[in-house]
Amino acid sequence: MASKSNAPLLVLGTGNRKKGLELIELLEPIGLGVQTLADFPNAIEVDETGDSFAANAQLKATEQARHLNCWVLGEDSGLVVDALKGAPGIYSARYSGPGATDESNNLHLLDELGKTPLERRTAHYVCHITISDPSGNVRAESEATCQGRIRFEPAGTGGFGYDPLFEIVEYHRTFGELGLAVKGILSHRARAVAAILPALMKLVDSGEMASSARR
Repeated sequence: MASKSNAPLLVLGTGNRKKGLELIELLEPIGLGVQTLADFPNAIEVDETGDSFAANAQLKATEQARHLNCWVLGEDSGLVVDALKGAPGIYSARYSGPGATDESNNLHLLDELGKTPLERRTAHYVCHITISDPSGNVRAESEATCQGRIRFEPAGTGGFGYDPLFEIVEYHRTFGELGLAVKGILSHRARAVAAILPALMKLVDSGEMASSARR
C-alpha cells in the first residue's frame, strides 16, 4: 500500500483501514514509502494501556517499531464530549463495549447525551501522533484538536467513527457530510500531521530513515 521502492519506509501502526487511507493521503506530499500493518503479517497487537492519547500513541509507535525493526507512526485519537466529562475519550473506539462498531458507538453516544440541548453538546476530536525509530526511540510528536458539537442524529455517509454526528459549527455540516477534501484540511488528524511534517522531513533529509528495512 503506497510503497515507493526508492523512498524511506514509514509504517503506520494502525489496523484501521479507513484511518490508514486517511493518513496515507495526508502524508503523500512528503514522498515516503508508506505501508500499514496489513502489509506485515508478523505485526503485533499493541495493548492500549495508556491513560492518555499521547501514552497510547507512544505505545503503538515504539513497541511496533522494535518488533518490526522499522520506523513507525503511532496515532491515537478520539472524541471528547464536554457534557459527558470528557467521555468517550481514549475509549472512543470501544465506547459501546466488546465488539463495538462505528454504528453502535454512535448510538451509545446519542443515548448517553439524551436530550442534552444543542448548546451543551460541545465536543472536540483529539489526535496525537508519535514517530519512533526502529530501536523504539520517540523522535517526533504532535497533537491537535478540532472543535465541534454532537448532532441529535447522524448526517452524511463520509468519514468514519463519530463523523456523521460531529458537526463543524461554522459549516453547519458534519464531517460525514463535508467529505474527505474538507476533512483533510480541518480535521484533528490533518492538523496533527501538518504539525509533525517539518520534523519528519528533517529525519528524511538527514538520511536517518534511508536504511529502513523494507518488506
